[in-house]
Amino acid sequence: FASYYGDHMVLQQKPSGAVVWGHGELGAMVTLTLSGASGLVIMEKTAQVKGPSGAWTTVLEPMDWGGPYALTAEQGLENVTLRDIYFGDVWLCSGQSNMAMTVLQVANASQELAAAARYPYVRVFAAAPARSSEELEDLEQIDLPWSIPTAAENLGHGNFTYFSAVCWLLGRSLYEALGTPIGLVEVAWGGTPIEAWSSRRVLKACGLPEDTGRKEGPQISFCHGACFNLKAALCFAPPLNLALSSSTSPYQHLSGPQTPSVLWNAMIHPLLNMTLRGVAWYQGEANTLLNTDQYNCTFPALIADWRWAFHTGSAGQTEPLLPFGFVQLSTYRHGSADDSFARLRWHQTADLGVVPNARMPSTFMAVAMDLGDEHSPYGSIHPRDKQNVAHRLLLGAMAVAYGDKGLVFQGPFPTRAVLEVTRGLLNVTYSQELIWRQRDAQAFEVRSGISSPKSCRREGSTDGGFSSPQVCCSSQASPCQWLLAPVVAVGSHTVTLALSDCRTLVLGLRYAWAEWPCEYLACPLYNSQGLPAPPFL
Repeated sequence: FASYYGDHMVLQQKPSGAVVWGHGELGAMVTLTLSGASGLVIMEKTAQVKGPSGAWTTVLEPMDWGGPYALTAEQGLENVTLRDIYFGDVWLCSGQSNMAMTVLQVANASQELAAAARYPYVRVFAAAPARSSEELEDLEQIDLPWSIPTAAENLGHGNFTYFSAVCWLLGRSLYEALGTPIGLVEVAWGGTPIEAWSSRRVLKACGLPEDTGRKEGPQISFCHGACFNLKAALCFAPPLNLALSSSTSPYQHLSGPQTPSVLWNAMIHPLLNMTLRGVAWYQGEANTLLNTDQYNCTFPALIADWRWAFHTGSAGQTEPLLPFGFVQLSTYRHGSADDSFARLRWHQTADLGVVPNARMPSTFMAVAMDLGDEHSPYGSIHPRDKQNVAHRLLLGAMAVAYGDKGLVFQGPFPTRAVLEVTRGLLNVTYSQELIWRQRDAQAFEVRSGISSPKSCRREGSTDGGFSSPQVCCSSQASPCQWLLAPVVAVGSHTVTLALSDCRTLVLGLRYAWAEWPCEYLACPLYNSQGLPAPPFL
Protein backbone atom coordinates (compact mmCIF):
# COMPACT_ATOMS: atom_id res chain seq x y z
CA PHE A 1 0.00 0.00 0.00
CA ALA A 2 1.05 3.61 -0.51
CA SER A 3 2.33 5.45 2.56
CA TYR A 4 -0.94 7.03 3.62
CA TYR A 5 -2.98 3.84 3.82
CA GLY A 6 -2.96 2.12 7.20
CA ASP A 7 -4.85 0.61 10.11
CA HIS A 8 -7.62 2.86 11.52
CA MET A 9 -7.94 4.93 8.33
CA VAL A 10 -11.13 6.41 6.92
CA LEU A 11 -11.91 5.90 3.23
CA GLN A 12 -14.37 8.11 1.37
CA GLN A 13 -17.97 6.86 1.48
CA LYS A 14 -20.52 6.92 -1.35
CA PRO A 15 -21.50 8.41 -3.71
CA SER A 16 -17.76 8.40 -4.48
CA GLY A 17 -15.59 5.32 -4.67
CA ALA A 18 -12.41 5.28 -2.60
CA VAL A 19 -9.18 5.02 -4.58
CA VAL A 20 -6.64 2.53 -3.21
CA TRP A 21 -3.12 2.19 -4.58
CA GLY A 22 0.30 0.86 -3.78
CA HIS A 23 3.51 -0.59 -5.15
CA GLY A 24 4.35 -4.07 -6.42
CA GLU A 25 6.41 -6.12 -8.81
CA LEU A 26 6.14 -4.78 -12.34
CA GLY A 27 3.59 -6.71 -14.39
CA ALA A 28 2.23 -8.65 -11.40
CA MET A 29 -1.48 -8.77 -10.55
CA VAL A 30 -2.58 -7.48 -7.15
CA THR A 31 -5.83 -8.70 -5.63
CA LEU A 32 -7.55 -6.34 -3.21
CA THR A 33 -10.14 -7.78 -0.83
CA LEU A 34 -12.47 -5.81 1.45
CA SER A 35 -13.98 -7.90 4.23
CA GLY A 36 -16.29 -7.25 7.17
CA ALA A 37 -15.74 -7.84 10.86
CA SER A 38 -16.86 -11.49 10.52
CA GLY A 39 -14.39 -12.10 7.69
CA LEU A 40 -17.13 -12.07 5.05
CA VAL A 41 -15.76 -10.80 1.73
CA ILE A 42 -17.61 -7.64 0.70
CA MET A 43 -15.67 -6.82 -2.45
CA GLU A 44 -12.74 -8.05 -4.51
CA LYS A 45 -10.73 -6.04 -7.06
CA THR A 46 -7.71 -6.81 -9.18
CA ALA A 47 -5.12 -4.40 -10.55
CA GLN A 48 -1.93 -4.77 -12.53
CA VAL A 49 1.34 -3.23 -11.41
CA LYS A 50 2.32 -0.74 -14.14
CA GLY A 51 4.53 2.20 -14.97
CA PRO A 52 8.10 3.13 -14.26
CA SER A 53 7.49 3.26 -10.51
CA GLY A 54 5.69 -0.08 -10.31
CA ALA A 55 2.35 1.16 -8.97
CA TRP A 56 -1.12 -0.39 -8.97
CA THR A 57 -4.39 1.48 -8.53
CA THR A 58 -8.01 0.47 -8.10
CA VAL A 59 -11.30 2.17 -7.26
CA LEU A 60 -13.55 0.49 -4.71
CA GLU A 61 -17.29 0.33 -5.28
CA PRO A 62 -19.06 3.17 -3.41
CA MET A 63 -19.70 2.11 0.19
CA ASP A 64 -22.15 3.23 2.87
CA TRP A 65 -20.55 4.81 5.91
CA GLY A 66 -19.53 2.47 8.70
CA GLY A 67 -17.10 -0.30 9.62
CA PRO A 68 -14.86 -1.80 10.78
CA TYR A 69 -13.50 -3.46 7.66
CA ALA A 70 -10.25 -5.17 6.73
CA LEU A 71 -8.46 -4.44 3.46
CA THR A 72 -6.03 -7.02 2.09
CA ALA A 73 -3.66 -6.66 -0.86
CA GLU A 74 -2.21 -9.90 -2.26
CA GLN A 75 0.52 -10.36 -4.83
CA GLY A 76 1.54 -13.99 -5.31
CA LEU A 77 2.39 -15.42 -1.90
CA GLU A 78 2.73 -11.99 -0.27
CA ASN A 79 -0.14 -10.16 1.40
CA VAL A 80 -0.68 -7.10 3.59
CA THR A 81 -3.85 -6.49 5.62
CA LEU A 82 -5.05 -3.14 6.98
CA ARG A 83 -7.54 -3.40 9.85
CA ASP A 84 -10.12 -1.21 11.59
CA ILE A 85 -10.97 0.62 8.34
CA TYR A 86 -14.09 2.82 8.26
CA PHE A 87 -15.93 4.54 5.46
CA GLY A 88 -16.96 8.14 6.04
CA ASP A 89 -15.93 11.60 4.84
CA VAL A 90 -12.28 12.54 4.30
CA TRP A 91 -11.18 16.18 4.71
CA LEU A 92 -7.76 17.59 3.85
CA CYS A 93 -6.45 20.41 6.08
CA SER A 94 -3.59 22.54 4.78
CA GLY A 95 -1.87 25.88 5.25
CA GLN A 96 0.74 27.50 7.45
CA SER A 97 1.27 27.84 11.21
CA ASN A 98 -2.29 28.73 12.21
CA MET A 99 -3.34 25.42 10.67
CA ALA A 100 -0.36 23.66 12.24
CA MET A 101 -1.16 24.96 15.78
CA THR A 102 -2.02 21.86 17.78
CA VAL A 103 -4.86 21.15 20.19
CA LEU A 104 -2.26 21.54 22.96
CA GLN A 105 -1.86 25.24 22.08
CA VAL A 106 -5.44 26.50 21.92
CA ALA A 107 -7.75 28.06 24.48
CA ASN A 108 -9.15 25.47 26.92
CA ALA A 109 -6.56 22.99 25.66
CA SER A 110 -6.87 20.63 28.62
CA GLN A 111 -10.64 20.34 28.15
CA GLU A 112 -10.28 19.80 24.41
CA LEU A 113 -7.65 17.10 24.92
CA ALA A 114 -9.71 15.38 27.60
CA ALA A 115 -12.69 15.24 25.22
CA ALA A 116 -10.69 13.42 22.53
CA ALA A 117 -11.59 9.96 23.81
CA ARG A 118 -15.26 10.64 23.03
CA TYR A 119 -14.54 10.71 19.28
CA PRO A 120 -13.08 7.31 18.31
CA TYR A 121 -14.63 7.58 14.82
CA VAL A 122 -12.81 10.79 13.96
CA ARG A 123 -9.48 9.48 12.67
CA VAL A 124 -6.36 11.62 12.21
CA PHE A 125 -3.33 11.51 9.91
CA ALA A 126 -0.48 14.01 9.51
CA ALA A 127 2.12 14.21 6.76
CA ALA A 128 5.58 15.36 7.77
CA PRO A 129 6.92 18.66 6.44
CA ALA A 130 8.80 17.94 3.21
CA ARG A 131 9.90 19.81 0.11
CA SER A 132 10.92 18.70 -3.35
CA SER A 133 11.97 20.33 -6.60
CA GLU A 134 10.07 17.63 -8.50
CA GLU A 135 6.56 16.21 -8.15
CA LEU A 136 6.68 13.13 -5.91
CA GLU A 137 4.43 10.08 -6.27
CA ASP A 138 4.26 9.26 -2.57
CA LEU A 139 4.93 11.01 0.74
CA GLU A 140 8.54 10.96 1.89
CA GLN A 141 7.67 10.85 5.57
CA ILE A 142 4.67 10.72 7.89
CA ASP A 143 4.44 12.50 11.25
CA LEU A 144 1.32 10.68 12.42
CA PRO A 145 0.01 7.49 10.75
CA TRP A 146 -3.76 6.99 10.79
CA SER A 147 -4.75 7.00 14.46
CA ILE A 148 -7.67 6.93 16.84
CA PRO A 149 -7.50 10.29 18.67
CA THR A 150 -5.83 10.31 22.06
CA ALA A 151 -4.96 13.37 24.08
CA ALA A 152 -1.23 13.27 24.67
CA GLU A 153 0.03 10.99 21.93
CA ASN A 154 -1.45 12.54 18.82
CA LEU A 155 -3.68 15.57 19.40
CA GLY A 156 -1.29 17.37 21.74
CA HIS A 157 2.03 16.00 20.55
CA GLY A 158 3.70 19.43 20.69
CA ASN A 159 3.66 22.98 19.39
CA PHE A 160 3.05 23.42 15.64
CA THR A 161 3.51 19.69 15.03
CA TYR A 162 0.36 17.53 15.27
CA PHE A 163 -2.48 17.46 15.45
CA SER A 164 -3.96 20.62 13.93
CA ALA A 165 -6.49 22.23 16.26
CA VAL A 166 -8.52 23.83 13.47
CA CYS A 167 -8.63 20.53 11.59
CA TRP A 168 -9.53 18.50 14.69
CA LEU A 169 -12.22 20.90 15.92
CA LEU A 170 -13.79 21.07 12.45
CA GLY A 171 -13.70 17.29 12.07
CA ARG A 172 -15.13 16.71 15.50
CA SER A 173 -17.95 19.15 14.76
CA LEU A 174 -18.65 17.48 11.41
CA TYR A 175 -18.91 14.14 13.21
CA GLU A 176 -21.37 15.61 15.72
CA ALA A 177 -23.44 17.12 12.90
CA LEU A 178 -23.39 14.17 10.50
CA GLY A 179 -22.91 11.11 12.71
CA THR A 180 -20.59 9.50 10.14
CA PRO A 181 -16.89 8.65 10.56
CA ILE A 182 -14.55 11.50 9.62
CA GLY A 183 -10.99 11.16 8.34
CA LEU A 184 -8.71 14.16 8.77
CA VAL A 185 -5.49 14.58 6.80
CA GLU A 186 -3.17 17.36 8.01
CA VAL A 187 -0.65 18.77 5.52
CA ALA A 188 0.69 22.05 6.92
CA TRP A 189 3.96 23.94 7.35
CA GLY A 190 4.36 27.25 9.20
CA GLY A 191 5.68 30.38 7.55
CA THR A 192 4.94 29.23 4.02
CA PRO A 193 3.53 31.38 1.19
CA ILE A 194 0.87 30.21 -1.23
CA GLU A 195 3.46 29.98 -4.02
CA ALA A 196 5.12 27.00 -2.27
CA TRP A 197 1.76 25.15 -2.23
CA SER A 198 1.03 25.97 -5.89
CA SER A 199 1.77 23.87 -8.96
CA ARG A 200 3.67 25.42 -11.84
CA ARG A 201 0.33 25.71 -13.65
CA VAL A 202 -0.90 28.16 -10.99
CA LEU A 203 2.29 30.20 -11.03
CA LYS A 204 2.20 30.44 -14.82
CA ALA A 205 -1.48 31.45 -14.83
CA CYS A 206 -0.69 34.31 -12.44
CA GLY A 207 2.49 35.44 -14.13
CA LEU A 208 4.77 34.45 -11.26
CA PRO A 209 8.25 32.88 -11.61
CA GLU A 210 8.17 29.10 -11.90
CA ASP A 211 11.87 28.54 -11.22
CA THR A 212 12.07 25.89 -8.53
CA GLY A 213 15.77 25.27 -8.99
CA ARG A 214 16.99 28.44 -7.32
CA LYS A 215 18.20 28.58 -3.75
CA GLU A 216 15.85 29.57 -0.99
CA GLY A 217 15.19 33.29 -0.94
CA PRO A 218 14.72 35.46 2.16
CA GLN A 219 12.69 33.63 4.76
CA ILE A 220 9.37 34.97 5.98
CA SER A 221 8.97 34.47 9.68
CA PHE A 222 6.61 35.56 12.39
CA CYS A 223 8.49 33.62 15.05
CA HIS A 224 10.45 34.77 18.07
CA GLY A 225 13.81 36.35 17.50
CA ALA A 226 14.11 35.31 13.85
CA CYS A 227 13.79 38.09 11.31
CA PHE A 228 15.48 36.27 8.40
CA ASN A 229 16.65 39.21 6.29
CA LEU A 230 13.43 41.17 6.80
CA LYS A 231 13.26 44.78 7.86
CA ALA A 232 12.91 45.04 11.63
CA ALA A 233 9.48 46.61 11.24
CA LEU A 234 8.22 43.41 9.63
CA CYS A 235 9.45 41.13 12.39
CA PHE A 236 7.32 40.70 15.47
CA ALA A 237 8.64 38.86 18.52
CA PRO A 238 6.15 37.50 21.06
CA PRO A 239 6.80 37.96 24.79
CA LEU A 240 9.61 35.85 26.20
CA ASN A 241 7.42 33.72 28.43
CA LEU A 242 8.21 30.41 26.76
CA ALA A 243 11.14 28.16 27.53
CA LEU A 244 12.92 29.13 24.33
CA SER A 245 16.21 27.91 25.74
CA SER A 246 15.02 24.33 25.45
CA SER A 247 16.65 22.19 22.79
CA THR A 248 13.40 21.97 20.81
CA SER A 249 12.11 25.44 20.07
CA PRO A 250 8.32 25.66 19.73
CA TYR A 251 8.94 27.85 16.68
CA GLN A 252 11.03 25.38 14.71
CA HIS A 253 8.30 24.94 12.06
CA LEU A 254 7.42 28.61 11.69
CA SER A 255 9.73 29.52 8.88
CA GLY A 256 9.03 27.11 6.08
CA PRO A 257 10.29 27.10 2.51
CA GLN A 258 9.40 29.97 0.19
CA THR A 259 10.47 28.36 -3.10
CA PRO A 260 7.60 28.04 -5.59
CA SER A 261 5.93 24.61 -5.85
CA VAL A 262 8.17 22.73 -3.41
CA LEU A 263 5.33 21.87 -1.01
CA TRP A 264 2.92 21.12 -3.85
CA ASN A 265 5.53 18.70 -5.15
CA ALA A 266 6.28 16.92 -1.86
CA MET A 267 3.10 17.21 0.24
CA ILE A 268 0.08 17.68 -2.07
CA HIS A 269 0.97 15.88 -5.32
CA PRO A 270 1.48 12.53 -3.50
CA LEU A 271 -2.09 12.73 -2.16
CA LEU A 272 -3.86 13.31 -5.48
CA ASN A 273 -5.09 9.72 -5.74
CA MET A 274 -6.97 10.10 -2.47
CA THR A 275 -10.76 10.51 -2.73
CA LEU A 276 -11.72 13.61 -0.71
CA ARG A 277 -14.94 15.20 0.54
CA GLY A 278 -13.53 18.65 1.19
CA VAL A 279 -10.57 20.92 1.96
CA ALA A 280 -9.95 23.35 4.85
CA TRP A 281 -7.23 25.98 4.31
CA TYR A 282 -5.66 28.47 6.75
CA GLN A 283 -2.88 30.39 5.04
CA GLY A 284 -2.03 33.92 3.98
CA GLU A 285 0.01 35.56 6.72
CA ALA A 286 3.24 34.90 4.77
CA ASN A 287 1.71 36.57 1.72
CA THR A 288 1.22 39.85 3.55
CA LEU A 289 4.97 40.12 2.89
CA LEU A 290 5.20 38.41 -0.50
CA ASN A 291 3.15 38.96 -3.67
CA THR A 292 0.28 40.34 -1.59
CA ASP A 293 -1.57 41.90 -4.51
CA GLN A 294 -1.23 38.77 -6.64
CA TYR A 295 -3.19 36.75 -4.06
CA ASN A 296 -6.46 37.60 -5.81
CA CYS A 297 -5.09 35.48 -8.65
CA THR A 298 -3.00 32.85 -6.86
CA PHE A 299 -5.66 31.81 -4.36
CA PRO A 300 -8.58 31.23 -6.78
CA ALA A 301 -6.09 29.61 -9.17
CA LEU A 302 -4.79 27.27 -6.46
CA ILE A 303 -8.35 26.22 -5.58
CA ALA A 304 -9.22 25.52 -9.21
CA ASP A 305 -5.95 23.68 -9.79
CA TRP A 306 -6.23 21.50 -6.67
CA ARG A 307 -9.78 20.59 -7.68
CA TRP A 308 -8.71 19.58 -11.16
CA ALA A 309 -5.73 17.64 -9.84
CA PHE A 310 -7.66 15.75 -7.13
CA HIS A 311 -10.52 14.99 -9.54
CA THR A 312 -8.12 13.69 -12.18
CA GLY A 313 -5.86 11.86 -9.73
CA SER A 314 -8.80 10.01 -8.16
CA ALA A 315 -10.11 8.81 -11.55
CA GLY A 316 -13.03 11.22 -11.24
CA GLN A 317 -14.07 10.11 -7.74
CA THR A 318 -13.26 13.41 -5.98
CA GLU A 319 -15.92 15.80 -7.24
CA PRO A 320 -14.77 18.47 -9.71
CA LEU A 321 -16.09 21.31 -7.51
CA LEU A 322 -14.50 19.93 -4.35
CA PRO A 323 -15.82 22.05 -1.42
CA PHE A 324 -13.04 24.35 -0.28
CA GLY A 325 -13.26 26.21 3.04
CA PHE A 326 -10.75 28.74 4.31
CA VAL A 327 -10.08 31.11 7.19
CA GLN A 328 -9.84 34.81 6.43
CA LEU A 329 -6.80 36.29 8.17
CA SER A 330 -7.11 37.23 11.82
CA THR A 331 -4.97 40.02 13.34
CA TYR A 332 -1.31 40.70 14.04
CA ARG A 333 -0.17 44.12 15.31
CA HIS A 334 -2.34 46.51 17.28
CA GLY A 335 -2.48 50.03 15.83
CA SER A 336 -0.39 49.16 12.78
CA ALA A 337 -0.88 51.51 9.82
CA ASP A 338 0.17 48.76 7.40
CA ASP A 339 -2.78 47.67 5.25
CA SER A 340 -1.27 44.43 3.89
CA PHE A 341 -3.48 42.29 6.14
CA ALA A 342 -6.57 44.22 5.02
CA ARG A 343 -5.58 43.87 1.38
CA LEU A 344 -4.92 40.17 1.73
CA ARG A 345 -8.29 39.56 3.45
CA TRP A 346 -9.93 41.25 0.47
CA HIS A 347 -7.85 39.25 -2.02
CA GLN A 348 -8.83 36.02 -0.21
CA THR A 349 -12.32 36.60 -1.65
CA ALA A 350 -10.96 37.40 -5.16
CA ASP A 351 -11.78 41.06 -4.39
CA LEU A 352 -15.52 40.35 -4.12
CA GLY A 353 -15.87 40.41 -0.34
CA VAL A 354 -17.94 37.26 0.16
CA VAL A 355 -17.82 33.65 -1.00
CA PRO A 356 -18.96 31.60 -2.75
CA ASN A 357 -18.81 33.90 -5.76
CA ALA A 358 -18.36 33.61 -9.53
CA ARG A 359 -14.58 33.37 -9.28
CA MET A 360 -14.66 31.05 -6.27
CA PRO A 361 -17.63 28.67 -6.54
CA SER A 362 -18.31 26.06 -3.87
CA THR A 363 -16.11 27.82 -1.31
CA PHE A 364 -16.83 29.01 2.23
CA MET A 365 -14.99 31.37 4.57
CA ALA A 366 -14.58 31.79 8.31
CA VAL A 367 -14.06 35.47 9.16
CA ALA A 368 -11.52 35.72 12.01
CA MET A 369 -10.63 39.42 12.26
CA ASP A 370 -12.56 39.63 15.57
CA LEU A 371 -10.60 36.78 17.20
CA GLY A 372 -7.38 38.70 17.89
CA ASP A 373 -5.21 37.52 20.78
CA GLU A 374 -2.62 40.14 21.67
CA HIS A 375 -1.26 38.11 24.59
CA SER A 376 -0.96 34.75 22.88
CA PRO A 377 2.24 33.08 24.16
CA TYR A 378 2.86 32.00 20.57
CA GLY A 379 2.81 35.59 19.31
CA SER A 380 -0.27 37.63 18.38
CA ILE A 381 -0.07 36.21 14.84
CA HIS A 382 -1.31 32.95 16.43
CA PRO A 383 -4.65 33.55 18.19
CA ARG A 384 -5.64 30.74 20.57
CA ASP A 385 -9.39 30.83 19.93
CA LYS A 386 -9.62 28.15 17.28
CA GLN A 387 -13.06 27.01 18.49
CA ASN A 388 -14.84 29.97 16.90
CA VAL A 389 -12.76 29.50 13.75
CA ALA A 390 -13.85 25.86 13.52
CA HIS A 391 -17.49 26.70 14.29
CA ARG A 392 -17.59 29.26 11.47
CA LEU A 393 -15.95 26.77 9.12
CA LEU A 394 -18.50 24.14 10.17
CA LEU A 395 -21.41 26.42 9.23
CA GLY A 396 -19.89 26.95 5.78
CA ALA A 397 -19.20 23.25 5.35
CA MET A 398 -22.76 22.27 6.26
CA ALA A 399 -24.19 24.86 3.87
CA VAL A 400 -21.80 24.50 0.93
CA ALA A 401 -20.49 20.93 1.14
CA TYR A 402 -23.56 19.27 2.63
CA GLY A 403 -26.31 21.37 1.07
CA ASP A 404 -28.06 22.80 4.14
CA LYS A 405 -29.70 25.60 2.14
CA GLY A 406 -31.40 27.32 5.06
CA LEU A 407 -28.25 27.66 7.17
CA VAL A 408 -26.80 31.15 7.61
CA PHE A 409 -23.04 30.65 7.35
CA GLN A 410 -21.66 34.14 6.79
CA GLY A 411 -22.11 37.60 8.23
CA PRO A 412 -23.96 40.55 6.67
CA PHE A 413 -22.54 42.14 3.52
CA PRO A 414 -23.60 45.40 1.82
CA THR A 415 -25.82 45.05 -1.20
CA ARG A 416 -26.08 48.74 -2.16
CA ALA A 417 -25.14 52.24 -1.06
CA VAL A 418 -27.29 55.32 -1.75
CA LEU A 419 -25.88 58.83 -1.46
CA GLU A 420 -28.10 61.62 -0.09
CA VAL A 421 -26.11 64.57 -1.40
CA THR A 422 -28.20 67.36 0.12
CA ARG A 423 -28.04 65.87 3.62
CA GLY A 424 -24.44 64.65 3.32
CA LEU A 425 -25.37 61.07 4.16
CA LEU A 426 -24.58 57.66 2.74
CA ASN A 427 -27.10 54.85 3.36
CA VAL A 428 -25.56 51.38 3.17
CA THR A 429 -28.00 48.47 2.88
CA TYR A 430 -26.95 45.04 4.15
CA SER A 431 -28.04 41.54 3.17
CA GLN A 432 -29.03 40.50 6.70
CA GLU A 433 -30.42 41.89 9.91
CA LEU A 434 -27.71 43.82 11.72
CA ILE A 435 -26.53 43.70 15.31
CA TRP A 436 -24.47 46.80 16.14
CA ARG A 437 -22.08 45.68 18.88
CA GLN A 438 -19.61 48.54 19.04
CA ARG A 439 -21.57 51.79 19.03
CA ASP A 440 -18.49 53.92 19.68
CA ALA A 441 -16.41 52.18 17.03
CA GLN A 442 -15.62 53.96 13.80
CA ALA A 443 -15.16 51.41 11.06
CA PHE A 444 -16.23 52.97 7.75
CA GLU A 445 -14.14 55.07 5.36
CA VAL A 446 -15.05 56.70 2.05
CA ARG A 447 -12.83 57.68 -0.86
CA SER A 448 -13.23 60.09 -3.71
CA GLY A 449 -10.88 61.63 -6.21
CA ILE A 450 -9.17 60.24 -9.26
CA SER A 451 -6.25 58.14 -8.01
CA SER A 452 -6.23 54.39 -7.63
CA PRO A 453 -7.07 52.63 -4.36
CA LYS A 454 -3.47 51.45 -4.07
CA SER A 455 -2.27 55.05 -3.77
CA CYS A 456 -4.66 55.83 -0.96
CA ARG A 457 -3.22 55.60 2.49
CA ARG A 458 -5.23 56.34 5.54
CA GLU A 459 -3.87 59.16 7.68
CA GLY A 460 -3.48 58.55 11.38
CA SER A 461 -3.76 55.34 13.35
CA THR A 462 -6.79 53.42 14.43
CA ASP A 463 -9.01 54.85 17.11
CA GLY A 464 -8.65 52.76 20.24
CA GLY A 465 -7.73 49.70 18.19
CA PHE A 466 -10.78 49.92 15.93
CA SER A 467 -10.70 50.48 12.23
CA SER A 468 -12.73 53.60 11.61
CA PRO A 469 -15.47 53.93 8.98
CA GLN A 470 -13.84 55.88 6.18
CA VAL A 471 -14.67 57.66 2.97
CA CYS A 472 -12.01 59.01 0.66
CA CYS A 473 -12.49 62.47 -0.78
CA SER A 474 -10.40 64.63 -3.04
CA SER A 475 -9.17 68.06 -2.10
CA GLN A 476 -6.68 70.49 -3.59
CA ALA A 477 -4.08 69.47 -1.03
CA SER A 478 -4.39 65.78 -1.72
CA PRO A 479 -6.00 64.07 -4.72
CA CYS A 480 -6.98 61.05 -2.63
CA GLN A 481 -7.62 60.86 1.06
CA TRP A 482 -9.51 58.37 3.18
CA LEU A 483 -11.83 60.11 5.62
CA LEU A 484 -13.78 58.83 8.56
CA ALA A 485 -17.47 58.32 7.96
CA PRO A 486 -19.13 58.37 11.40
CA VAL A 487 -22.19 56.18 11.87
CA VAL A 488 -25.30 58.30 12.32
CA ALA A 489 -27.84 55.52 12.63
CA VAL A 490 -28.17 51.75 12.36
CA GLY A 491 -31.45 50.19 11.24
CA SER A 492 -32.39 46.56 10.94
CA HIS A 493 -30.63 46.30 7.56
CA THR A 494 -29.06 49.73 7.00
CA VAL A 495 -26.17 51.80 8.26
CA THR A 496 -26.30 55.57 7.73
CA LEU A 497 -22.95 57.35 7.52
CA ALA A 498 -22.20 61.07 7.79
CA LEU A 499 -20.10 62.58 5.00
CA SER A 500 -19.70 66.01 6.58
CA ASP A 501 -15.98 66.21 5.77
CA CYS A 502 -16.46 65.01 2.24
CA ARG A 503 -17.50 67.81 -0.11
CA THR A 504 -16.69 66.10 -3.39
CA LEU A 505 -17.67 62.99 -5.26
CA VAL A 506 -17.47 59.83 -3.15
CA LEU A 507 -15.57 57.15 -5.07
CA GLY A 508 -14.99 54.52 -2.40
CA LEU A 509 -16.17 53.09 0.88
CA ARG A 510 -14.35 50.62 3.09
CA TYR A 511 -15.08 48.84 6.34
CA ALA A 512 -12.73 47.27 8.90
CA TRP A 513 -9.74 48.07 6.70
CA ALA A 514 -6.95 47.61 9.22
CA GLU A 515 -4.51 45.01 10.45
CA TRP A 516 -6.33 44.88 13.81
CA PRO A 517 -9.82 46.20 13.00
CA CYS A 518 -11.57 45.38 16.27
CA GLU A 519 -11.22 43.81 19.69
CA TYR A 520 -12.14 40.24 20.62
CA LEU A 521 -15.70 39.43 19.48
CA ALA A 522 -16.33 43.18 19.31
CA CYS A 523 -16.38 44.29 15.69
CA PRO A 524 -19.12 46.84 14.99
CA LEU A 525 -21.42 44.71 12.83
CA TYR A 526 -22.69 41.14 13.28
CA ASN A 527 -25.78 39.24 12.29
CA SER A 528 -28.24 37.69 14.73
CA GLN A 529 -26.31 34.41 14.56
CA GLY A 530 -23.21 36.15 15.92
CA LEU A 531 -21.24 36.09 12.66
CA PRO A 532 -19.19 39.23 11.94
CA ALA A 533 -19.69 41.31 8.82
CA PRO A 534 -16.59 40.76 6.65
CA PRO A 535 -14.39 43.69 5.64
CA PHE A 536 -14.93 45.28 2.26
CA LEU A 537 -13.51 47.89 -0.09
